[in-house]
Amino acid sequence: MEREDRMPSLSSSLIHGEEEEKGTRVRRKDVIEEVKKQLWLAGPLISVNVLQFCLQLISVMFVGHLGELALSSASMATSFASVTGNSLMTGMASALDTLCGQSYGAKQYHMLGIHMQRAMLILMLVCVPLSLIWANTGAILIAVGQDEEIASGAEVYASYMIPSIFAYGLLQSLNRFLQTQNIVFPLMISSGITTCLHLMVCWVLVLKSGLGIRGAALANAISYWINVLLLALYVKFSPSCAKTWKGFSKEALHNIPTFLGLAIPSAVMVCLEMWSFEMTVLLSGLLPNPKLETSVLSISLNTAATVWMIPFGLSGAVSTRVSNELGAGHPQAARLAVFVVLVMVITEGIVVALALILIRNIWGYAYTNETEVINYLAIMMPIVSISHLFDGLQSILSGVARGCGWQKVGAFVNLGSYYLVGIPSAVLLAFVLHIGGQGLWLGMICALVVQVISFSIITIRTNWDEEARKATERVYDSKIPVDAV
Repeated sequence: MEREDRMPSLSSSLIHGEEEEKGTRVRRKDVIEEVKKQLWLAGPLISVNVLQFCLQLISVMFVGHLGELALSSASMATSFASVTGNSLMTGMASALDTLCGQSYGAKQYHMLGIHMQRAMLILMLVCVPLSLIWANTGAILIAVGQDEEIASGAEVYASYMIPSIFAYGLLQSLNRFLQTQNIVFPLMISSGITTCLHLMVCWVLVLKSGLGIRGAALANAISYWINVLLLALYVKFSPSCAKTWKGFSKEALHNIPTFLGLAIPSAVMVCLEMWSFEMTVLLSGLLPNPKLETSVLSISLNTAATVWMIPFGLSGAVSTRVSNELGAGHPQAARLAVFVVLVMVITEGIVVALALILIRNIWGYAYTNETEVINYLAIMMPIVSISHLFDGLQSILSGVARGCGWQKVGAFVNLGSYYLVGIPSAVLLAFVLHIGGQGLWLGMICALVVQVISFSIITIRTNWDEEARKATERVYDSKIPVDAV
């Protein structure tokens, strides 16, 4: 590739001192430029993740004013929807990180619209069986031993949320379509507008209309559809998408197996990880003093999910950078992007971990006034801080995997890490060695460590020239002739 041909070789730089000094200056400049590019992407993406995370949180907060039963039902339904639907949509849409990102880097701009349409079609079809699952939420929750009254309320909430799963699938596809083109500020703006409107919609539907818990679920659906509409209008009318969106095309019906070959492993990667953490909360209910253990584990999980938005934003940034550079045939630039983001996430992880440790004695007051819960959470927070450091690293390395198209490998890594190491370790520490909720979380840290080590070995051993060649093959194998579009 031309860029590589122009780059000075390492051996010649070592031989000629003056050329080595010049090469060092070039590398420093490249590093600084890469840092700027990733921060430009990551900042808005972090905001988007937080704002979209807030939608469900705001709905549950409004439901909290309706009573304890309504709150428990809405919380249960929200967790059930995340596990059975949202995580699957997020995972399958992640295939676009590879397909759209590499096509954009290769300047096959028209293919981005084709890939997005194909993703939307597949995700809408998947939403149909998911809707049936959500409509039977109560029966499923009762079958796994949940309280019948709470399960009944959760079914009402989940049933009224069914329209939101279709919007969520479209939203994830639009997000990836724009993100892989480095168009992230419109994502942040549309998410901000949606979240602000969501407050008003919840106030009207939950507190003023008399719909109660049903109003909160409908508010979720309305807000997701508003976000989809805003982004669809941007894609349709913005000059930024003129090259990548050429309108609807029947070519989206072609090469569906290629998309599924990445989408299914992507979904497995995301779901296996999310399900394992949810499983720790369920296991905490089997411990002595389950009310205390479940409360502390739930707060810990909520805290970890909140601070995880930072490395998750960086993960999206490096996925875009790696896929763009590999698609463009610049393997060394992709490698540099990985190095830069690893330094950034390690720095972020240390800073956030220290912050969590420093606030460990007061953080519990944000959730409860129960002294027992606050004191137990203070003991748990250092463990949560350690898990954040490793969770950030695995998020980044998973982003690299999506950018390169390693989803199948990632699925096996996550399966082994969480279900051969993590869950068994959690059960051993919590129930055999009687460490309790701390043992459950330490088991998850074991899974994260194995995950990080596995992805690190894969990344270190990567032949980036070979990955660029594979990216080129992937782009042109799925290319649709321009006259057919």
